[in-house]
Amino acid sequence: MTPILEFHDIERSFRRGVPVLNGVTFSMSEGEVLGLLGRNGSGKTTLIRIAMGMLFPQAGTVRVFGLSPTDDPVAVKKRIGYVAEEQVLPAGSNIRELFAFHRYLFPTWDSKLERQLLDRFSLAGNSQKIKQLSKGQARQVALMCAVCHRPELLILDEPAGGLDPAARREFLETSIQLLNREGTAILFSSHHMNDVERLGGRVVLLDDGKVRLDRQLDQIHEDHCVAMIPRSAVPDAATLERLPGCLRARPVFDDWHAVFQGAPDAVRRELLETLGLDGIRCVSVPLEELFVELVGSNRLGEASS
Repeated sequence: MTPILEFHDIERSFRRGVPVLNGVTFSMSEGEVLGLLGRNGSGKTTLIRIAMGMLFPQAGTVRVFGLSPTDDPVAVKKRIGYVAEEQVLPAGSNIRELFAFHRYLFPTWDSKLERQLLDRFSLAGNSQKIKQLSKGQARQVALMCAVCHRPELLILDEPAGGLDPAARREFLETSIQLLNREGTAILFSSHHMNDVERLGGRVVLLDDGKVRLDRQLDQIHEDHCVAMIPRSAVPDAATLERLPGCLRARPVFDDWHAVFQGAPDAVRRELLETLGLDGIRCVSVPLEELFVELVGSNRLGEASS
């Protein structure tokens, strides 16, 4: 089966010698929900814009529904819904005019779904100008433009940024309830770990231009842990990162914090066998803490050296 979205060895820089994306490879299947994580500047938005055909990769290939988003932009975009944090809607139009335009662009537009969402979001008075809407209402209108043609792929790039927790939850749950249960694949980036855990599915973590982690969310909870190892016992982080299953090690005061793929007891036994270290503390951590351990700065640990 052809992946619905596929990146292969994607490279992209905006300054010579400073890659934003450096060999990114992963794909999505029909109906899959994938959370794209990473620090600011890790390349999430750049990768999404490449998928949308807004940017060209400098190396590698991207395929959406088996097509190039730059060679076949219309064929690709008519099957995609897209919402971005900084997406600008035409301020002088009203909601009714905006939906009429999208109904013209997308023959698959579902007018019944439009009415349901107008009621759900209390936007029934759809003669309002876009410029008169609150930020939350504008996000809701943008989401309606993205979902009412029932796309095969929905791409959300920090779509709920700046919304309060209740509005953000409503926004994201609408995406899932309306589309994923009917087979729409969803790719979304977010800084909010609660959003990622609520939506479930798979997580791809970008760091230093590469895919640091690509796992199902339930597997991350079950099969990853952090080992806290005295720095006096191991000379450097590279020694730990060469061990099987170690994803990253960083200094934190007098310890190394090393992220391992494996259950805590199994990792503890492995460290005893390979390094002769007994009594090492290995713990499972929530997704947010795991994210910090994988991409967090070394600055604190280095300052204590």
